[in-house]
Amino acid sequence: MRFLLAVIVIATLGWSGYWFVGQRGLEQGFAHWFEGRRAKGWVAETSDLDVQGFPNRFDTGFTDLMLADPATGLAWEAPYFQLSALSYQPNHVIAVWPETQLIATPQEKFRVDARDMRASLRIAPDTRLAPRNLTLTADFLQVTPEVRPDETTALTSLTLAVEQLQERDYRLGLAAEGLTLAPPWRDLLDPDGELPAQISNLTADLTVSFDKIWDRSAVEDARPQPTYIKVALIDGRWGQLHLQAAGEVAVTPDGLPEGEITLKARNWRDMIALAQASGALPEGMAQTVENGLELLARMNGNRETLDVPLSFRGGRILLGPIPIGPAPVLRLR
Repeated sequence: MRFLLAVIVIATLGWSGYWFVGQRGLEQGFAHWFEGRRAKGWVAETSDLDVQGFPNRFDTGFTDLMLADPATGLAWEAPYFQLSALSYQPNHVIAVWPETQLIATPQEKFRVDARDMRASLRIAPDTRLAPRNLTLTADFLQVTPEVRPDETTALTSLTLAVEQLQERDYRLGLAAEGLTLAPPWRDLLDPDGELPAQISNLTADLTVSFDKIWDRSAVEDARPQPTYIKVALIDGRWGQLHLQAAGEVAVTPDGLPEGEITLKARNWRDMIALAQASGALPEGMAQTVENGLELLARMNGNRETLDVPLSFRGGRILLGPIPIGPAPVLRLR
């Protein structure tokens, strides 16, 4: 009995010592990181950094957090932010965001309101802190430009999952429901108000290769840039409109996609009408586009469903054989 009691006491003292050493290490590690960011010209401030959770958790809380990177013009402010991990599994981290936060870009500042926004993150057990997989969820998400508070974009639910397949290859899954577009976008895409207020469902499954691994250097130095994108499926529904996409593109060093994505559209004539009404498709070109797509639909055997390649070549986008505009530049600031 004495022996058993001695073992329990020694184990308790040992575990307590481990927890307090871990607590001290976390506090010093984060303090050094903030100092390192400031030494590189960042704004990196928190009014309080506290580690609690004895004996089985490390709950690191940041109060009045502010991070700003002058090289990219990106900034983030939050009244609090929490990172939690089990003390016996420190490489599995739960991040919890506040209900309100601010995100700034070089062009604009946005208020982000969310309910139960959190992420589960498993990282490599080394100093590079490379994510192995991540799942982010929110029951509600709303983004509002600070200078235009009436132009809110909102989601009723969001799930984002990321899995590292190989060192620089990542699989991404997205499920978003109840997307309400900001009024200017809604008026642009549906000027006559014929569609429902919300885009009911949007899902995506794709694999992206980058020029380097995502680790702590992605925040401290430079963001990895995409080099290849394979779209297994993107599926979106807005009222009677249903659009699917699959394919793959390479991304040049300049960020231009080169490749082909196949689009499958149901009620595609309504999409042409919306594009014409919004001004995205010039009136003089709309009939030519519709005639060409009508021919493609007949060749596929179903006039109501359109299967057409969206090609990216030489910095341009072609819908079937029809040029429709410049290709987007796929670069992360």
